[in-house]
Amino acid sequence: MTSFKKINTKVFARTGPELTEDNIYWKKYAPPVLIKEFGPIDYIDFSPVEPHYFATTCSVRVQLYNPITKLATKTYSKFKEAAYGGCFRRDGKLLCVGGEEAVIKLFNISSNSVLRIFSGHKAAVHRVFFTADDVHVASFSDDKTVALWDIPSEKQLTSFNEHTDYVRAGAVSPVSSDVLLSGGYDKIVNMYDARTNKKVFSVNHNAPVESLLFLPTGGIFLSAGGTDIKVWDALAGGKLVAKITQHHKTVTCLKIASNGHRILSGSLDRHVKVYDAGTYKTLHALDYPNAVLSIGISVDDETVVAGMVDGMISVRRREEDVKDVIKPKRKKVSYRHAGENLHVRSIDVVVHQEVKEVMSKHDACLRKFQYSKALDCVMMNYVVNKTPHVTVALTQELIRREGLRRALAGRDGKSLVNIIKFLNKYIGSIRFGRVLSHVANVLLDVYEDHLDELSEETRKTFAILSQKLQEEEQLILALTQLQGSMQMILSGAETSSLPAIKEIQSLEPSNAAQTERDIILNIA
Repeated sequence: MTSFKKINTKVFARTGPELTEDNIYWKKYAPPVLIKEFGPIDYIDFSPVEPHYFATTCSVRVQLYNPITKLATKTYSKFKEAAYGGCFRRDGKLLCVGGEEAVIKLFNISSNSVLRIFSGHKAAVHRVFFTADDVHVASFSDDKTVALWDIPSEKQLTSFNEHTDYVRAGAVSPVSSDVLLSGGYDKIVNMYDARTNKKVFSVNHNAPVESLLFLPTGGIFLSAGGTDIKVWDALAGGKLVAKITQHHKTVTCLKIASNGHRILSGSLDRHVKVYDAGTYKTLHALDYPNAVLSIGISVDDETVVAGMVDGMISVRRREEDVKDVIKPKRKKVSYRHAGENLHVRSIDVVVHQEVKEVMSKHDACLRKFQYSKALDCVMMNYVVNKTPHVTVALTQELIRREGLRRALAGRDGKSLVNIIKFLNKYIGSIRFGRVLSHVANVLLDVYEDHLDELSEETRKTFAILSQKLQEEEQLILALTQLQGSMQMILSGAETSSLPAIKEIQSLEPSNAAQTERDIILNIA
């Protein structure tokens, strides 16, 4: 006996986003662990050496956390005012921190002592970084200056005063210890060369610059400010390469990940976006409970940390792939010493239990050729609102069976109004438009001679349906005209062989040309 074939509802179901390798990769993090601090998290930086502790700068202290235990291991609190931008050196032995005190403090990680204090700025220092040679420190201050300091002598080597507003963003080149970047609230990004003590070039970000980032090659840098991230080519003199607009609130921080192949951006819109460092396309998004001020990521993307405006620190750690545990095999029963005349028969019989498929109500009605009842089943409110593709799939099956007219006929009152309301709601949908247009035509054919006999509410819904159909017709005409215009433009843009240019006879200057003696025409 053949089984009944159910209607295929997956044809009209909404397709979800395509699952890529990057989605799978960035979803392998364990649920976040939240740590509470006493103020907004200004900056997060990971130590480049194991065990990859991360430093969080918040309020008047810098704390070092163990990414595994999520506990604070060390605290640097030798600040009278707020601290900013705690950053590790490449060997993980030193930590430099700016602050509201207008000085840069250099800490020894092993002894917790202050090794150097660089004084010279006149306002708060928001960002400090070690240069590529590890013997200099670059600082970016609210006094509109950028300074370069020598660690052994504790002296200022050079200073740049090119901004007209606060300098809140900075970066140092990963390949040259003399190239610096600064971004200010004057919307300008400047590149400097410490060898010549001059500005190399300037670019306009068109928004207050919140963060800067060099790619590992040193030839490309990114600037973040407003809702935009802009990509610039430093080797081409600051040429704009790309513009990334994926956030709808201010972008606050940028980080490099996956050994230079991925870029992370955090924003006040509570999202951290992941981009490809080659194509600058969005690959994944991480959601957070509050606005993100700072982000940090460890080597090999093992731990992702985000700091928020409410003082919460979210720590996500990558889950290790659990290998399939090999189950011990059951020992076989040995009959070695059972005797020669022992006969064992296999008496275990496995009876496979048949799983009875539950048939939905509309499929049961279709099986009995009760088309009107089947349509009533899929016109229920919970079906129409949550799974409209099921309703459309059933109407398509009725069209295939040539039973749609019979299912629509003989209706009055609420059932007819529900069908018309469904058409009004979804007839403009791309997924359902073709099927529902046919349903609307059949419905009008059935009831066009009996409109006067219907209730007032039904006539009103029919009027709304008529208006919807007219709007769809006008939209189709407008799109068809647009398509024709684009085809003409594209056909005109095709390269074609130009006709041979005939030799033009020599022309004498006209009266207007003779009055302009500075202009010389030489037409061959």
